[in-house]
Amino acid sequence: MSDHQPVLHGVHHTAFPTWKPKETVEFYRDTLGLPVLHAITAKGWGRDEHPDFLHFFFDAGNGAAIAFFYYIGTEPLEEPAGPRGYLGMARHTSWRVETEAELKEWRERLVAKGVTISEEIQHEVIKSLYFRDPNGYPLEISLTTRELGEADAMDASLTLDAMIETFVDGDAPETKTIEDMWRLKGEKVRELI
Repeated sequence: MSDHQPVLHGVHHTAFPTWKPKETVEFYRDTLGLPVLHAITAKGWGRDEHPDFLHFFFDAGNGAAIAFFYYIGTEPLEEPAGPRGYLGMARHTSWRVETEAELKEWRERLVAKGVTISEEIQHEVIKSLYFRDPNGYPLEISLTTRELGEADAMDASLTLDAMIETFVDGDAPETKTIEDMWRLKGEKVRELI
């Protein structure tokens, strides 16, 4: 057995359905300024019930793309972007900016283009703007306010281990709270000291 482990080299693309192809193109190409990379058109592809479609890609930066499927002649889902509120915002795409000035420029550009955006939200090591595309998909532009290091990775590993032991593998996980998880994580930290 080989010790070689394959490595991922970044996200190639994320993809979403759209029932608003014109608005989607105008938003990503014109409002966000993402260059169009590629478009695939397909007839009779896949399973018998699979509709004809267009699959189009925009350059999301650093070799990544964001893509959309327009399924010809299909009815839109009731909530194509998923639920509203925290569950809807949990599934989102975020772009990175490098400076506070760039974040400000994006805020100004989006507002000038009529996009409703949130206030800037600082959460731990990221400052972000949140907004939605014409399909209702949540988007974010993020500025890293502090570089992550080894201590952050260790903290994250301890947190994830405590999460699994508390809410999945532990006794009566349905009765557990975040405070229970924090206590367990604290115990794990003490074991390292």
